[in-house]
Amino acid sequence: MTTLGTAGHIDHGKTALVAALTGIDTDRLPAEKARGISIELGYAPLELPSGRRLSVVDVPGHERFVRTMVAGATGIDLYLMVVAADDGVMPQTVEHATVLAALGVDAGVVAVTKSDVTDPGRAAVEAAELLPGAEVVACSARTGAGVDEVRAALDRVAAGLSGRGDGDGRPVLHVDRAFTIRGAGTVVTGTLWSGAVAAGDRLVLLPAGRPVRVRSVQVHDEPVERAGAGQRVALNLAGVAVREVARGDVVAAPGAVAPARLLDCALTLRDARHGMRAHVHHGTREAAARLADLGDGLWQARLERPLLARAGDRVVVRAIAPPDTLGGGVVLDPAARRHGRRPEVLERLQRLRRGEPEPEPTPSAAPAPEPAAPEPAPLPASALALEERLRAAGHEPPSESELDPADLRALRDAGRAVRVGRAMYAHPEAVALVRARVGEIIAAEGSITLARLRDELATSRRYAQALLEHLDAERVTKRLPDDSRVLRRR
Repeated sequence: MTTLGTAGHIDHGKTALVAALTGIDTDRLPAEKARGISIELGYAPLELPSGRRLSVVDVPGHERFVRTMVAGATGIDLYLMVVAADDGVMPQTVEHATVLAALGVDAGVVAVTKSDVTDPGRAAVEAAELLPGAEVVACSARTGAGVDEVRAALDRVAAGLSGRGDGDGRPVLHVDRAFTIRGAGTVVTGTLWSGAVAAGDRLVLLPAGRPVRVRSVQVHDEPVERAGAGQRVALNLAGVAVREVARGDVVAAPGAVAPARLLDCALTLRDARHGMRAHVHHGTREAAARLADLGDGLWQARLERPLLARAGDRVVVRAIAPPDTLGGGVVLDPAARRHGRRPEVLERLQRLRRGEPEPEPTPSAAPAPEPAAPEPAPLPASALALEERLRAAGHEPPSESELDPADLRALRDAGRAVRVGRAMYAHPEAVALVRARVGEIIAAEGSITLARLRDELATSRRYAQALLEHLDAERVTKRLPDDSRVLRRR
């Protein structure tokens, strides 16, 4: 099966068009209904005129949810870019197009929505300039005009794709949701990137390394005996509690993928510098990283927490503050060692980029085999429970004195706990959210004060001060004599 992802600016009608195409409203959360915008990823099956079936991932369009959009876009095979006739191409249209390019998703259709409101001509021209070669179709989700034409255009594009299920491979599923169903237990959902999964399969949950067994499989809420690559899948898992699974984890065949903290990549980036700190997105997971420029489009990402990537996977790189998509590219070596611009290393990476096989060493010059890296020990249940506590605490982290030292040490070693202030520990996701928000405020207002962050987060002075001091220590912000902060120049 093939996976389709929506893209486009907020309020351009992505969810309404998906509903017109599939009959399903992908906004399921009460907050989404109340605010009239998509916040989380939504899903629906789409039947095409040829009988082909697509799995649709509907993404948020608001700039504050680009991280969620990236999580939904990784793993898609073609796009449906939505541009409103009355607005034309807008900032998030452009950023979403940048994300698609970084992921190598170059097949898709542009739908110019709200064409019943105004002439779609100008928006169609702008969209064609942004995404040259894509078929542009004017439509209206409200009246239904042009919706069948959008469906037919998607059918034509999908017919030209090989699909993920055409090749062999071990199953790898990047988790975007985890929840409990009474009487069934833990359920995880995601797009199956490779391989196939059936009831009874024994897999592993990463990065914890916990063995799990598949009780049952569903595709778009329908029970199936077996799910294949490219399908939207729900797995009922035995051997793991729901509190031990989170978005960004991976369910895979043993040995199919391993946690990595160093990735050698071929990247196309703008405004990137050697040593800069950025967010690297892969699958439904992200990690802060230092970027080492190796020259000629080759980079090493030195990650602050592990990603679960394989050679050939795509990554997206985003600036931390102000948040913006810089580009992305391909993972060449997911098991890299820390290195610089050594000629022999760069020559090897160039071969990998060209798709050439590794040369066989001559018997006389064959190096001694390197010892295999040990598999990371799975985190104990108590450490996973502590991680959930930190995640739930958000930007109001507990003090070190309240935490079990052994569990805290395990989380720190795994990159899943960050010291904030003098004696508090927060989850990296919470710190990243605060870092992004501070960057947004400074970009809009020129600087930020402790009181401004306290009010923004609706928290106490204690937490706001600890978070700002952490950003100062990370050299993200610079404290001025008047006690305000600005972004530090790099």
